[in-house]
Amino acid sequence: MVTGVSLLGILAALVVATAVMFLGGMFALMIKLLPWLLLAVAVVWVIKAVKTPKIPQYQRNNRRFY
Repeated sequence: MVTGVSLLGILAALVVATAVMFLGGMFALMIKLLPWLLLAVAVVWVIKAVKTPKIPQYQRNNRRFY
């Protein structure tokens, strides 16, 4: 290497660049999928709200007295 750049410096730069690209890609993927994740959470919340039984609180604990 005539320019003074060592092989260790090149390998270190490759490792750092790989880590930065990996973290940046994961962050971009998270931002891209965030609306779908929020939609899934909202759908589960609505389904749970619709499917809950409409029994008053005082009637839910009757089984322990049998």
